[in-house]
Amino acid sequence: MATPGKEHWKAVKWVLRYLKGTQEYGLVYGKSAGKVAGLYGYVDSDYAGDLDRRRSLTGYMFFLNGCLVNWKASLQHVVALSTTEAEYTAATEAVKEALWLRGLITELGMKQETVEVHCDSSSAIYLSKNPAHHEKTKHIDIKLHFIRNVISKGVISMVKVHTDDNPADMLTKVVPTAKFKSCLDKAGLSEF
Repeated sequence: MATPGKEHWKAVKWVLRYLKGTQEYGLVYGKSAGKVAGLYGYVDSDYAGDLDRRRSLTGYMFFLNGCLVNWKASLQHVVALSTTEAEYTAATEAVKEALWLRGLITELGMKQETVEVHCDSSSAIYLSKNPAHHEKTKHIDIKLHFIRNVISKGVISMVKVHTDDNPADMLTKVVPTAKFKSCLDKAGLSEF
């Protein structure tokens, strides 16, 4: 903030254009006919997108019966050493949120055995399901591996989703207008 550079001003202009272009959009509930029932989510990450500290960004969205009920985009607490670590860290955060949401809907009287978390990173999905030690991933913190335990219990399932079908992309990357509008539609956001 003390010495903003050219990249910072570009970011400010981008945010203002975004706000101007989306001021007529909002969440619309009740249009979930034909969509997946129950709780499910999408997760995505960028790699070292924070230009100042080189930290990655985590983004996730959760839907209940086709309606967006929870979302978050935040910088990761650690500097990822690879795209796999950035995606795996994001998946871990999303799984923790999925467990909390599953507990909440259970308290509300809705029962759900497994929550699907859709991720566009094959390597993060593989790492979350495979307990084998790999030389390339030995630096990944043990606390992130709790995801394996949750998956082995069947509480969460990691599902591959194509990047084009992942609405969480708009939380972690600058996307073209067409992709952004597609993400808004998938997230249930529409013009008033």
